[in-house]
Amino acid sequence: MTATDRATELVEAAAQAAADKLAHDIIAYDVSDVLAITDAFLLASAPNDRQVKSIVDGIEEHLLKTFGTKPVRREGEREGRWVLLDYVDIVVHVQHAEERVFYALERLWKDCPAIELPEDAKATRGRAAEHARETDTRGGEVS
Repeated sequence: MTATDRATELVEAAAQAAADKLAHDIIAYDVSDVLAITDAFLLASAPNDRQVKSIVDGIEEHLLKTFGTKPVRREGEREGRWVLLDYVDIVVHVQHAEERVFYALERLWKDCPAIELPEDAKATRGRAAEHARETDTRGGEVS
């Protein structure tokens, strides 16, 4: 079993929206063979809580405008460190960079096939490490 066309379309659109909001390290996995509850996971991160919220808002707005769909569940918004958007066909995880490293969801799903993403989303890979180096060099958070 593979992710449905609808799930793939939603992932691609959500990935583009995340890239447009400057998300870091966007990746998606087809989890349909190992999970019955969804077809795909999209992971993205940001260096601060405010940007996590901006990315989440951007994804929601884009999917509503493009597909007329809203998440059936939204969790973690109050803390702003890890927000989960459940669209049934896909689940989007937007994490603060520290949570992304700590929970390492990529390790859990590494055996699942990656879903091809738009070029803008692929270009975000490695951005978190680049941001961390810049922050260390400047001795603090970069705006």
